[in-house]
Amino acid sequence: MTLPQGEAFAILGLMLVLFASDKLRYDLVGGLALIAAALTGIVPPDKVFEGFSNPVIIIIASVLVLSRAIAISGVVEGLIRRILGSTQNTSIQVGVLTASVAGLSAFMKNVGTLGIFMPIAIQTAERSKRPASLYLMPLAFGSLVGGTMTLIGTGPNLLISTVRQELEGKPFRLFDFTPVGLPLTIVGVVFLSVGWRLIPKNRRGTQPAEQQFSIDTYTSEATVPESSTLAGKTVQDLEELGEGGVTVTSIIRDDGKRYIPNALSLIISGNTLVLQGDPVALKSLIDETGLELHGAGQISKSRSKDDAVENVEAIVAADSPIIGQSQSSLHLRRRFEASVLAISRGGQAIHTRIPATKFEAGDILVIQGQHDRLPDTLSQLGCLPLADRSLGLGNKRLGLLPLAILVVVMVLIAVRAVSADVGFFTAAVLVVLLKLISPKQAYEAIDWPVIVMLGSLIPVGEALKLTGASGLIAEGMTRVAAHLPDSLALGLVLIVSMLVTPFLHHAAAVLVMGPVAATLAHNLGYQPDPFLMAVALGASSDFLSPIGHQNNALVMGPGGYRFSDYWRLGLPLSIMVAVLGTILIRMAWPMH
Repeated sequence: MTLPQGEAFAILGLMLVLFASDKLRYDLVGGLALIAAALTGIVPPDKVFEGFSNPVIIIIASVLVLSRAIAISGVVEGLIRRILGSTQNTSIQVGVLTASVAGLSAFMKNVGTLGIFMPIAIQTAERSKRPASLYLMPLAFGSLVGGTMTLIGTGPNLLISTVRQELEGKPFRLFDFTPVGLPLTIVGVVFLSVGWRLIPKNRRGTQPAEQQFSIDTYTSEATVPESSTLAGKTVQDLEELGEGGVTVTSIIRDDGKRYIPNALSLIISGNTLVLQGDPVALKSLIDETGLELHGAGQISKSRSKDDAVENVEAIVAADSPIIGQSQSSLHLRRRFEASVLAISRGGQAIHTRIPATKFEAGDILVIQGQHDRLPDTLSQLGCLPLADRSLGLGNKRLGLLPLAILVVVMVLIAVRAVSADVGFFTAAVLVVLLKLISPKQAYEAIDWPVIVMLGSLIPVGEALKLTGASGLIAEGMTRVAAHLPDSLALGLVLIVSMLVTPFLHHAAAVLVMGPVAATLAHNLGYQPDPFLMAVALGASSDFLSPIGHQNNALVMGPGGYRFSDYWRLGLPLSIMVAVLGTILIRMAWPMH
């Protein structure tokens, strides 16, 4: 063993210990590995920061921005809610949610996809009076399996494409992963639809952000435009759409006269409805029916620059100067470029119009305003901001445009009109340029710790190959695999990649195992592509722990899972992926 190889193994061992101990953030571990590699000289000075210019970094960041725009649009969320509203069968509910998250994970970063479906799963569990734990783990595992279908679905696919670029001079294409990922996803979804029974039923997770503090209901006002699907319907129809989370307390019509409705009261275009409900249910109803929330969407028009508009929840302090005054008397929009969208008063019904309601100490307000002015506005109003719940109330639904942009980009990449990095970067710029997502939201959507870790580890992974360290590992595996049939040798690589992923981050597992697998294939006289595919699939299939992939970690708290719970559902799924995945790779990619 040479000195550079020894240094490479020492850095790899240090990474393994730090990742497994979870004492340091994974981006810091990546940064330390890069520093060590630079100081020892196994990464040349001119190559130290090359990882940050790698196309995979651009693709991951761009896909995360595009994913956030699709999530904000509410199109997927609204469709799934309508489908789930018609069934109480747990297997069907888990199957629909898992199939949806798996299908969308093929075209969005699977972390972003899971973020869309987690609130839907939690609310489905609450409505069905079942623990959220039965839904969340299948959802996380479904997002991982679904991501294996395309180049952009999961980080390991993107990274193994980078490894292939270094080895063979050309990356994998967008749908090269589909012949393996698609049938595997179908079988995985079917298994998870019934496999949820393996999850302990007594797990109770932490409350989602929407319920971290108790607010009974908000009162808000919404106008019924002619285009609304509620025009000509009854109050009962509206409350059924709100699934019991929204009540119509009064209808304002005939030049401001207030009527107390009954279930059969007719809703006419031009009416103003006084609605009472929690903000999540209110937003869902308003998005689905096309109602126009009073005060929403008017702030940005008051400034020449399109600064970000956001909503906050704030409580009126006991010494607030606005006590006894109303939104109208304070001239909130003119003086502060802010608007009160809804008021909560301990569950009490509010019998005056929202603009004319006099504020009381303890009222909780949903205030919409300019991002840069809201802190100062709240201070002047004597209101204390509550925990950030990322309220969407008052934000307009964006329709199908973000999805349309994604589809167009996917087609252009598939026909090779543009490269993947250029295509997705263009899509990310477009969704910001078209104001489908604000610049602030775009930058917040990017998982910067992952970007830093990947940019750091790409040169380290290359150093393992150049020093010959990965070749030494491959030689050891060659001695074992030389006595095995080709399918078992391929399965060995897949299983080893799967087993090291919980200890290394899945990105590190690919960057270490990719060159090893390619060298192993060369030593055995096989083509490298099936072995690279096996590495990507194995690193994408961490179903045994909450630490190997962030999707598993995301559901741990809300699901109330213990570390050992992942084995109950994850072990049979891992065995299925290892066996079926090996067969599918063997069929799709020639070994010789």
